[in-house]
Amino acid sequence: MFETIAKGFLIGLLVSAPMGPINMLVIQRTLNRGWRHGFSTGLGAMLSDLIYVLITLIGLSLVSDFFDSYEQTIQRVGSVVLFFFGLMVFRANPLRDWTPDQLCPETRYVRDFISSFLLTFSNVAIILVLMGLYAHFSFNPLGDGKSFFIAGLTGIIMATFGWWFFLTTMISRLRKHFNRKGLVLLNRTVGLILMLLGVGEIILSLFPGLL
Repeated sequence: MFETIAKGFLIGLLVSAPMGPINMLVIQRTLNRGWRHGFSTGLGAMLSDLIYVLITLIGLSLVSDFFDSYEQTIQRVGSVVLFFFGLMVFRANPLRDWTPDQLCPETRYVRDFISSFLLTFSNVAIILVLMGLYAHFSFNPLGDGKSFFIAGLTGIIMATFGWWFFLTTMISRLRKHFNRKGLVLLNRTVGLILMLLGVGEIILSLFPGLL
């Protein structure tokens, strides 16, 4: 059970952490409008990610026989997808997407939540990333029973909620000393981790005797 929670946590963190448009939007709103606006934006992204998590997990349960029959092939394909996603994250320059919002005193947090949700939900490519992560971590909690599914989902929720809380709190507290170049370093670190996970899984699938 703990292993399922840990896998879910890692998946949630690796999906949320890359510095794409959503992370930049959260940072912008935190800097320009305050912590509550940034965190509301992050929660919108979190809800969208969770919907895609549910869609992909339920989809896996419906084709569990197919998944079991071609598990090794699916893992290899998922690892390749994971590697190239990591490469895209590593090469991306989040500063290009930096277009500061106008200072806004309004407190319409629902608008921030909905706009972030819709923007994140429009990125259906997240399904491929999730499938790659599921394959790498052998994560299929629905196949192990309802309790494991709840445990896995709990791990993902903990990671995504924790990430947005950590990011907005850190940016809010360090706003006077904020260094945007640190975003590039964070992006490359996350991208490198994803690439290493993908390469490692490919090597292990081709040479199972190494494990």
